[in-house]
Amino acid sequence: MPPRSAIDEAKKGSAELLILAIVEHTDLHGYEIGRQIERRSGGTLHFTLASLYATLYRLEDRGWIRGRWVEKPGARRRCLYRLTESGRKVLSRQRADWQKFLLAVQQVGGVKPA
Repeated sequence: MPPRSAIDEAKKGSAELLILAIVEHTDLHGYEIGRQIERRSGGTLHFTLASLYATLYRLEDRGWIRGRWVEKPGARRRCLYRLTESGRKVLSRQRADWQKFLLAVQQVGGVKPA
């Protein structure tokens, strides 16, 4: 089995940050959250629905996002997720932590921002 790519490994650790950032300003359902991550990353980041929903449920259990079921005529019932006040604080801390981490990777690993 070939080794996992650096992107695959980093993706696991960044899922919470990415999801919290995606629902920061807009309520979205899980599938659309995944599409937005893929679109905004230029196709570099893609999560399976199983891993995406597992992370959504974990974030909801922690109180960082809140889901609400919405029904529209002629459409399936969907759960829209929104960032909570607690999630907003976590997102701010995670952004600061990731900023430090990325700077360290750049300095140590010789990685330059795109």
